[in-house]
Amino acid sequence: MAITLIGLPSSGKSTLGVLLAKALGLSFVDTDLVIQEKEGALLHEIIENKGAEGFLEIENKIISELDADNCVIATGGSAVFGKEAMSHLHSLGKIVYLKITYGDLEKRLGDYTHRGVVMKNGETLRDLYNTRVPLYEEWADVTIDSTDTTYNTVKKLTEVLK
Repeated sequence: MAITLIGLPSSGKSTLGVLLAKALGLSFVDTDLVIQEKEGALLHEIIENKGAEGFLEIENKIISELDADNCVIATGGSAVFGKEAMSHLHSLGKIVYLKITYGDLEKRLGDYTHRGVVMKNGETLRDLYNTRVPLYEEWADVTIDSTDTTYNTVKKLTEVLK
């Protein structure tokens, strides 16, 4: 069984994922790192070279073929655009949405140009938030407010998932 973390960029998927995996005695997989390894490039380089749509195709394909069991999986914020990827992750176990407010997104994200955040031409951060939140809510088995401290959020997650 796997636990997949989804949510906006900077919602804590990677940070909380490592800590959650340790707390539950599971392995940890970060799909952004898997994509970078398979493509031989950083996320923002892939987006620059292939465009947003090209990146989303790559992300969907790689995640839909992910072989993961007994682990916590942290996805990139755009993984929810891939139906095959999300269906595959759902088949592996529970999907947890780490929810943050728009204000938290703005504060936490900072300069996102080199973070590999997938944004279409002309899309604002507010557009990104408004487009993705309904998708996270749709795919989530569990929703956790991740605006609390890291310790408290991991504690809430372990209680909900045990």
